[in-house]
Amino acid sequence: MAESDVPEIELIIKASTIDGRRKGACIFCQEYFMDLYLLAELKTISLKITTVDMKRPPADFRSNFEAAQPPILIDNGVAVLENDIIERHIMKNIPGGHNLFVPDQEVSKKIENVYSKFKHMLMKRDESSKNNLTTTLVRIDEMLATKGTRFLTGDTMCCFDCELMPKLQHIRVAGSFFSDFEIPASLTHLWTYIREMYQLDAFTQSNPADQDIINIYKNQQGVKSVKHEELETPSYTTSIPSTLAA
Repeated sequence: MAESDVPEIELIIKASTIDGRRKGACIFCQEYFMDLYLLAELKTISLKITTVDMKRPPADFRSNFEAAQPPILIDNGVAVLENDIIERHIMKNIPGGHNLFVPDQEVSKKIENVYSKFKHMLMKRDESSKNNLTTTLVRIDEMLATKGTRFLTGDTMCCFDCELMPKLQHIRVAGSFFSDFEIPASLTHLWTYIREMYQLDAFTQSNPADQDIINIYKNQQGVKSVKHEELETPSYTTSIPSTLAA
């Protein structure tokens, strides 16, 4: 495919709720960013990422998209709104997209509740909710051990990896900050998987700053941001347990 034949896909994502410029901590924005980044690496598309400050959206954003919230995908001048429709569009309409969508009921079932268990823990902040989240993570760890693959469905990334990894990062960063929750170091297969993801451009290029991850949950809990947060140098957690570092 010649360079000029490669379609440009634009993904509009939420900007940081702290500085309004860098990429924000929306798990769906990051999921589709990762999906499309993988396709851009394969040169089936060229990818343009646009951040929009939802506290102060530009006038043309509102006139074009009314009340829609990012993520918004633009393909050949046509805006695709709503997460499930964006997903379907990537799978059916974007060159190479069908390769990302690997049917696997076991993976789908194992990862489907991880984010709701995490949100429940943030709300309750008790041992029972922490244990429920840990149980879900243990099941993912056991599945990875059984499969023996680099990623969730095989040795190449698919849509499930792009869905799970942003959630794992929120669990690490916000779980630790609000609930002193840590992913147990004993989950070596899960940590090996996380380490693998930390080495991939699709993750590192789409990954929001720790401060932005923490800030969206502060906002949800009605905690006001303090001014100095805007001046902080963004940090990005990508450490792994020392037992795995070798």
